[in-house]
Amino acid sequence: MTVHGLIVNLNNYKVDNKWGEYSLDRGRIALDFKALADEVIKGYGITNEEAMQILECPDEEILELLNSAYIIRKHYYGNEVKLNMIINTKSGACQENCGYCAQSRDSTNPIEKYRMMQKDEIVEGAKRAYQLQSGTYCIVASGRGPTTRELHQVTSAVKEIKEKYDLKICACLGILKPGQAEQLMEAGVDRYNHNINTSENHHDAITTSHSYQDRVGTVGKVKEAGISPCSGVIVGMKETKQDVIQMALALKELDADSIPVNFLHAMEGTLLEGTDELTPVYCLKVLSLFRFINPTKEIRISGGREVNLRSLQPLGLYAANSVFIGDYLTTAGQEGTKDHQMLKDLGFEIDYVGSGRPV
Repeated sequence: MTVHGLIVNLNNYKVDNKWGEYSLDRGRIALDFKALADEVIKGYGITNEEAMQILECPDEEILELLNSAYIIRKHYYGNEVKLNMIINTKSGACQENCGYCAQSRDSTNPIEKYRMMQKDEIVEGAKRAYQLQSGTYCIVASGRGPTTRELHQVTSAVKEIKEKYDLKICACLGILKPGQAEQLMEAGVDRYNHNINTSENHHDAITTSHSYQDRVGTVGKVKEAGISPCSGVIVGMKETKQDVIQMALALKELDADSIPVNFLHAMEGTLLEGTDELTPVYCLKVLSLFRFINPTKEIRISGGREVNLRSLQPLGLYAANSVFIGDYLTTAGQEGTKDHQMLKDLGFEIDYVGSGRPV
């Protein structure tokens, strides 16, 4: 029979080639992850079966898998790590029913709620991002999409930030109306984030107040406006491994420049309250998968890394090349100085937007 391009005779105990080996004792194809990484760098797109083998890699082979993911990561990004910081400019009172979100209309979590921040507050947040040596400042707001007034507050803040600080600006304001992407572009927004969150097949199990195509459409709008598209996922929302593979492939199809990989931090009062499906090692396999499928893209370890990767957080950066520092939308992150120490201990360097940044 043929398996992953191998001609396998089941009367034999093992068949080898550059892709891997078939062992009757193991009952599986054991991929040579390093050889696969070399092929990916040459332009090879991995198959669904190979993707599944990455997610189902035996835990004792995780270092081999991570080393192979690092070969790809180093080829495109060296030992540099991009730092990103979020400011939650508008919290709660969201009319969407996303099951993972404490800001959802259905959530009973007692989060802090407030209207869109004033321009000066958003600009002050950029100062903090700059001090933390972040290269990208992410302006996030709850809600289906920005009102005209909210968009004006963001664009006016962006213009001032660009005059004062050497930062990339990423906006995450929800589903955009016609013309809004162009206004953000004109103000100086470099990147727009709108996550697909999960696979198309699993989408309706997570939210029904908007469609999967609503999200894909917004990513398309920002691309058309000339803004770099950022779109990612949340892993651990009761999806299957095949769903995870489809997420990575969908983002490849969308050609997202930056891919935040969030790991569910289930919040009290949300639909997914109590969900706890992830292990640190599985999270590392997911990050490796996204690197193999999207080799040239910025893979960012995002929300939930502290509670899901735990003591294995440093290992994630052998597959990913970007990380959030500071707090997230409704949950606390790791202290910024600890993140800087982690990067120093790993021997990684911070990738700044421009020159003259603090060391």
